Amino acid sequence: MEANGMEMNQEREYIRRHHKHALLENQCSSTLVKHIQAPVHIVWSLVRRFDQPQKYKPFISRCVVKGNMEIGTVREVDVKSGLPATRSTERLELLDDNEHILSMRIVGGDHRLKNYSSIISLHPETIEGGRIGTLVIESFVVDVPEGNTKDETCYFVEALIKCNLKSLADISQRLAVQDTTAST
Repeated sequence: MEANGMEMNQEREYIRRHHKHALLENQCSSTLVKHIQAPVHIVWSLVRRFDQPQKYKPFISRCVVKGNMEIGTVREVDVKSGLPATRSTERLELLDDNEHILSMRIVGGDHRLKNYSSIISLHPETIEGGRIGTLVIESFVVDVPEGNTKDETCYFVEALIKCNLKSLADISQRLAVQDTTAST
């Protein structure tokens, strides 16, 4: 039980250190956590690809980048049908390969996610059997659209992020198995 408490304290510390958002009155914010049974280098190889979010984000069908993968780079993403949007324009705010942190901001598109900003950070952790895994923390802040409540807005965004994190876990774990198989 003590190890679980230590893990929770570590998560809180990562959130305190890396997931700061200035929250305005008409905004909502949330933080989601996912434990992935794959090493950080494998998970980060997917997350850091600001130019290819469709590698693990199932709602994105296409991405075109304008820039050289540096702070301020903008990407135009096409959203798959079924969501209340067809495109989104997003700017890279932070890409830290040492700390494994990526931050982006939505700057345009035909959706209701105004002033959306997110931070995703990856942290190594020991998982069952003493294997190396990854703790993924993703937080966001977004305006609450007129006609919606904070709870409704957070629920919608959290559902999208949960799908992305599940896909990230599935793909990372598959790559980790292939990595282990290839090295034996």
